[in-house]
Amino acid sequence: MGEILVIGLGAGDIDQLPLGVYKQLKHASHLYLRTKEHPVVEGFPEENISYVSFDAIYEKHDNFPAVYEEITETLLAKAVEENIIYAVPGHPMIAEKTVQLLLERGEGRSIPVRIGGGQSFLDSLFAAVKVDPVEGFQLLDGTSLHKSDIMVHQHIIIAQVYDAFVASEVKLTLMEKYPDEYEVQIVTEAGSESETLKAIPLYELDRHAELNNLTSVYVPPIPSEEMAFKEFATLRTIIADLRGPNGCPWDKKQTHLSLKKYLIEEAYELLEAIDRDDIDNMIEELGDVMLQIMLHAQIGEDEGMFAIEDVMESISAKMVRRHPHVFGDAIAHTTEEVNANWEKIKATEKKTRIVPQSLLKDVAKGLPALLKSYDYQKVAAKVGFDWDNPEEAWEKVKEEMQEFEVEMAKGNKREQLDELGDLLFAIVNVARLSDIYPEEALQATNEKFYRRFSYVESQVLESGLTFEDFNLESLDQFWKEAKRQGL
Repeated sequence: MGEILVIGLGAGDIDQLPLGVYKQLKHASHLYLRTKEHPVVEGFPEENISYVSFDAIYEKHDNFPAVYEEITETLLAKAVEENIIYAVPGHPMIAEKTVQLLLERGEGRSIPVRIGGGQSFLDSLFAAVKVDPVEGFQLLDGTSLHKSDIMVHQHIIIAQVYDAFVASEVKLTLMEKYPDEYEVQIVTEAGSESETLKAIPLYELDRHAELNNLTSVYVPPIPSEEMAFKEFATLRTIIADLRGPNGCPWDKKQTHLSLKKYLIEEAYELLEAIDRDDIDNMIEELGDVMLQIMLHAQIGEDEGMFAIEDVMESISAKMVRRHPHVFGDAIAHTTEEVNANWEKIKATEKKTRIVPQSLLKDVAKGLPALLKSYDYQKVAAKVGFDWDNPEEAWEKVKEEMQEFEVEMAKGNKREQLDELGDLLFAIVNVARLSDIYPEEALQATNEKFYRRFSYVESQVLESGLTFEDFNLESLDQFWKEAKRQGL
């Protein structure tokens, strides 16, 4: 049983190799290279260093996991019979997936894997872009870059941007965080005599032919708060400043109770934007709803009760817990199966409560009366307290209409209030059993009324008269014109 010694070829040419690494290469009897496309390898013939490279494996596969898999297994198989040296670009412990696989699998197969050192390309790269990494930086892999990984306030080095395809993916990901014109730098063969450094606008990143396996992209920190408006941390800081010592007097005096009405208003304005399919307005109104959430969270943090992290932890844990068909082993192929699982999980959660509570206690908390009545009825229906069909529920509507008519004739306002409430509740029941969401239906009617009444207003305006100059019959004619026009 042999061992695997992993060494790094650094970022420059052969003259920049550490002496110890040079000696290992010079005296290696079984030397394997991840790739021969490296400045150091160009000097191997003069030094009489022989090797075997794995470049052919890159041509053989169309994805990197398969390439890394075959290289790893080949090296482990060789090490069963002899000691081998495996040389990689840069440092073995930086952006080298095959090395990580060797360390993981070598231990399980009793094959020692030693790291013999090497110079990281980061040293030369930071020197090239003239950046002190102590200011904070990220090293990211261009072949698996995700928007959520990017911290725009730090220096960012994106490695393995070796061709136009990877560069294009990197560009598109970065453009979700940075302006299209944001200046980045392409750094190739940092530290070698062939080092190149080119500053370009982000949108041109994939238009440069000199990209190769020694190319990295440097993205500087954003210079202003305005350019970080897409970041959640920026919003949180803004809200904290609004309620801070030098913040806004109005924001500083708000409480959970004082903000309740604003949350309801903003939610309804969002619903209106959704009904109108107004995307720009939806963005604005979602922001207004988020503002209310952030203000409540900041108040909680100011009072030492909770912070936005607690809110996010709570909802994240709930979503994972209630979606075992996504995050666990449960199976749910249809919406009905999902809903059934959801209700079972909720029931299990409620069993942990010590004090028995009404089924309606946590239903539709804070919702307006119309929406709350709909949700109350849904809960009652789940335990069998429900009409069998909408026709039976409609008979109840007729009954409540008669009772309301009686109270109208009597002129008793208190009883009229009760009976009208019963009538509305009964109508909601009919809507639910007819599979009609009453809020949606009423909102559609509101929109229709808005269009038709706007038409009536326009006709009055065009006449040069005022509403006082028209009787109800004349105004109703305008209304009927609006209906005929499909408004």
